[in-house]
Amino acid sequence: MAHRITEQRERLGITEDSLARQAAMAPRYLHHLLEAGPTFDPGGFVRIAAALGMSREELLTGRRDAPPGQGGPGPRPRLLSLTEAECWDMVGTHGVGRIGLPVRPGPAVYPVNYVVDRASFAYRTGPHVGTAPQEGAEVSFQVDHIDEYLGRGWSVLAVGTAHYVDDQEETRHLDGLPGAAPWAGGDRPCWVRIRPAEITGRRLVTG
Repeated sequence: MAHRITEQRERLGITEDSLARQAAMAPRYLHHLLEAGPTFDPGGFVRIAAALGMSREELLTGRRDAPPGQGGPGPRPRLLSLTEAECWDMVGTHGVGRIGLPVRPGPAVYPVNYVVDRASFAYRTGPHVGTAPQEGAEVSFQVDHIDEYLGRGWSVLAVGTAHYVDDQEETRHLDGLPGAAPWAGGDRPCWVRIRPAEITGRRLVTG
């Protein structure tokens, strides 16, 4: 990480003292942070990253597209259960989740963008793609979020039966909802609706 900071600083043509001033800290404190690591003062590393024109994840891992969880847990983590109402509030009206399908040789999980409609999840798929379940298949659907900076997050898991939407009026209704367009593109004319038999969730809090 210190190497990435030096590399980016030299690329921008700024001195260590200048970087420290832009990050609102003394040069000595900048050196101390680099020795102590990002868990000592997460906010300090956010300021360093901003001064270098980088994201915090870029600074810590060197990747813009690093998977979540690189920052490590927050202080004194605790898991709390969510009520059903809180679960629906967390997933909102639309977003990206993961559909778990019972296929051979083992379960398969795919990311899909979803909409929430009348206490159910719905997503678009094609007839010959991995996200297309068998009619009436028992599936799981998960949505989650993690706050890298605070080390907090939540996860909602729904279990239910997948059914294809074959009513034209219902299809037009789903097509008009926010988030309905498939991120993966391509010809995905089929809507799959999952009405959960059970929906549970957990929230990770710290402090």
